[in-house]
Amino acid sequence: MLIAPDDAFVLARSALAAAGAAAAMADSTARALVAAESEGLSSHGLARVPQYATFLRNGRADGRAQPRIVAARAASALVDAADGLAFPACDLAVATAIGQAREAGASIVAVTNSHHFGVAAYHLMPVAAEGMVGLACGNSPAAMPVPGGRHALLGTNPIAAVFPRPGAPPLVIDLSLSEAARGKVMVAAREGRPIPPGWAVDADGRPTTDAQAALAGSMLPFGSASGGTKGGMLALIVELLVTTLTGAAFGREADSFFVDAGNRPRLGQVFLAIDPRGLAGAQAYARRVEALVAAMLEDDGVRLPGARRAALAAAAQRDGLTVPDALIAQIESLTRTP
Repeated sequence: MLIAPDDAFVLARSALAAAGAAAAMADSTARALVAAESEGLSSHGLARVPQYATFLRNGRADGRAQPRIVAARAASALVDAADGLAFPACDLAVATAIGQAREAGASIVAVTNSHHFGVAAYHLMPVAAEGMVGLACGNSPAAMPVPGGRHALLGTNPIAAVFPRPGAPPLVIDLSLSEAARGKVMVAAREGRPIPPGWAVDADGRPTTDAQAALAGSMLPFGSASGGTKGGMLALIVELLVTTLTGAAFGREADSFFVDAGNRPRLGQVFLAIDPRGLAGAQAYARRVEALVAAMLEDDGVRLPGARRAALAAAAQRDGLTVPDALIAQIESLTRTP
């Protein structure tokens, strides 16, 4: 069915609030999920509302958590998400990074005791709006073996970057370090669809196209056709950054997001904001970005990273979101559940 983004936001917020999320948490989370849905990222969009509502109800997330800064210096800080849904803590972290970068030229702000943080690049859009370069990464429950290993040890550990452009949408680069985001497997399992070969293996380590078997098994790091070493090592870099610097849990210590019962994941995220004015300057930065963009566009068929997401978001705002009837009905039922 078609639903306006504003109506989808109200619906998602109501469902999260009914599940126990405080007003600020429900608002922040619903806004992020609708943004993902609007950009065509349904695996991180409204499909997460029932999942998050379950986590709030069964105690895997604390709906009353209040994120706070627990350590800070001139260009760094640590935010404790206090076992709540990740989005309010990420909002605080990014706002803090922007403020510090204005003064110091750059800032790194991390989040600990956190949860699933959705689309990594979403959190960086306020950074780009301030004319700054942004980087983000986070870990997730173990879903991939390290190269040469057999057991899931690392999460799919997304990384993202934004590079603002004068008078144009920013370049937005966002990727999971597995062959595909695990959320896509979740959607395929829910809809009874197979997944492409090369995405995952089952619990016995055998290649599978069965989405349910993939959720019970392991994702493959990107580049698996050539061994997966590069994807695995990048996932290891993220794992180390967001845990050793924050005290957050390793992915192997967090129970899967694809089961209802489990522990509080206590994951970590890291955000960087870099002000070009503290380096070569805003004008030099803009010239170099536009020079590279112009060179990229000399070849027919090149699509700037983030362009498709921006176009889909604009279309969604104009025409509405197409969401499965069953999912809307499920979310509506959650707003009425005591």
